[in-house]
Amino acid sequence: MKYKMVLIDIDGTLVDKNGRIAEEDKQAITRLTYESVVVALCTGRVVQDTISVINELGLNTFNVFYDGAFIANAYTKCKLFSQPVDVALVRELVDFCRQNNIYLELYANGFSSHPDNHQISANWSPTTHKDFLFSERPNWSDAIHRDFFQVVPTIVNFDDIIGREEILKAGISVNSDDEAMQAKQLRDYFGDRFRYSIAHSPAFHEVDFINLLHPQVSKGTALKELIDYWGYPASEIVAIGDGLNDIPLMEMVKVSVAMGNACDELKRVSNYVTDTIEEHGVAKAINFFFFPE
Repeated sequence: MKYKMVLIDIDGTLVDKNGRIAEEDKQAITRLTYESVVVALCTGRVVQDTISVINELGLNTFNVFYDGAFIANAYTKCKLFSQPVDVALVRELVDFCRQNNIYLELYANGFSSHPDNHQISANWSPTTHKDFLFSERPNWSDAIHRDFFQVVPTIVNFDDIIGREEILKAGISVNSDDEAMQAKQLRDYFGDRFRYSIAHSPAFHEVDFINLLHPQVSKGTALKELIDYWGYPASEIVAIGDGLNDIPLMEMVKVSVAMGNACDELKRVSNYVTDTIEEHGVAKAINFFFFPE
């Protein structure tokens, strides 16, 4: 094989607006794993709401979660990388959002805080794994997280978890002009102390899910960790995605593939454009680069 690894985004790339993966895409990915090509998911999702996709595809490898802030293998219970947001910055973010009535979410991984031991937990499994979505009050986005992403929000006082939980990302959801103004207000205040990563889901295309990450975290920096682990050069890696948060990933690889339904910004930085998710663009890209006739 000329290419040794492929990184694939989930929402809008593999998973459609109905939460399904096309059979054509599953078959193409299975064919890659039979040929010993490393297939890694690279998503803004947390681990818990990615487990069903991992199981459906049978991916016994390291996958990228939290928009690059966490890398782990769901089957071997092994963590490769974790980069939380600094505690002092989380505290300042919470104070700012309280003062300006901005709805805020904080995300933590139940097994991320083991810096001296790459084993996540002795009794960890894909079915018992838990991620945490913390908020201080209910919000319209709760139903989306619960029903589509299978993550149930936990209402807490943020003061009780800051410093106790490693916050891998914070998040705000934008679905109105007022929320868009609040997001701009937040970004103007914090500047480059966060990396702002905008993700979309085909099921909720009108919503901007804005992830606030450690400033040195992205899907691109996560790929550097995978390159260090696997030893494959960027010239032997293919990346497939559809959103703005895929841009740092595309800029890292030689073969970058934007979905036909991708945003214009991603298409401009990608080497190739495949078909849309409804037309099984992932399978067509895999067959073109890995199994040319």
